[in-house]
Amino acid sequence: MIKTDILIIGAGPTGLFTVFEAGLLKMKAHLIDALPMPGGQCSEIYPKKPIYDIPAYPEILAGDLVDKLMDQIKPFEPGFTLGERAETLEKLEDGSFIVTTNLGTKHHAPVVVIAGGLGSFEPRKPLISNISKFEDNGVAYMIKDPEQYRDKKVVIAGGGDSALDWAIFLSDVASEVTLVHRRNEFRGALDSVEKAAELAKAGRIKLFTQAEVKNLYGEDQLSAVGIGFTDPDKREHYLETDYFIPLFGLSPKLGPIGGWGLEIEKNAIKVNNSYDYQTNIKGVYAIGDVNTYPGKLKLILSGFHEAAVMCQSAYQIVNPGKRYMMKYTTVGGVTGFDGTKKEAKKEVIQSILA
Repeated sequence: MIKTDILIIGAGPTGLFTVFEAGLLKMKAHLIDALPMPGGQCSEIYPKKPIYDIPAYPEILAGDLVDKLMDQIKPFEPGFTLGERAETLEKLEDGSFIVTTNLGTKHHAPVVVIAGGLGSFEPRKPLISNISKFEDNGVAYMIKDPEQYRDKKVVIAGGGDSALDWAIFLSDVASEVTLVHRRNEFRGALDSVEKAAELAKAGRIKLFTQAEVKNLYGEDQLSAVGIGFTDPDKREHYLETDYFIPLFGLSPKLGPIGGWGLEIEKNAIKVNNSYDYQTNIKGVYAIGDVNTYPGKLKLILSGFHEAAVMCQSAYQIVNPGKRYMMKYTTVGGVTGFDGTKKEAKKEVIQSILA
């Protein structure tokens, strides 16, 4: 049986950053993830997708963010159970938990943190009769390596951030990028909408609004799409392409976690955001995209904040009766409370325990 202070379910960015915050408080962490590698969606689905809302990084690729998080937590030597899904949760008489995976691996910890992102998921597919015929033969529901589309013709469908960001990014990679959206208004960030509009004016993106991809053409490989319009007077537009990428988001499912007795609202776990992101089960927390509360923002940045706050609360469970005082994470000549200069070697200060 694997024993740890904090058991983290989900090894995406939020789960990885939790290791760092726990480490600052000298708490050992272990992570479970159904994927065979750390990083969650950032590694599995879009490692080459640029992310723009990480502090100090105007732009960073999702895969690079995972690499940097792994470097950040390396000193704390976390454990990993990868390629296994957390299946059951059992609360013991002393308040600690046993979490068992689908392969029977047991984990024992006083604190369980669910950082499973969207949970298990599958892409939302457009209702096109022959779309399955072209899956992996010109139709893709996610972009792992943008170099695959170098000098190719690409049609992207969708109106959210993912569709906009990839259309913008691939305008420098593909020979032709077409963006199709069924409405005039986009749901993405205003900056991305404006960039896409500018690229459309410059002829670097073909833009079709109030339109949908209705038909796919080709023998064994996709060769063209048929774009239909909401205006009945407009005929279908036949467009040759090498790839069709519908980016309509993911359909999330909590999987076995949904049967653990947690309070669920719209496929997300309700937490107490006025204090520590704890669920209705004492000792079980939920952070990142998997949780919900009034004013929730599904951002990586929000998950990082929730991890930091949660660890402060978890410390009291792991170390009952102990007091602590957090210090600056880096110290190099700081001013003390008495106004005098305190010289100190620059190092990571985990905590001062009393």
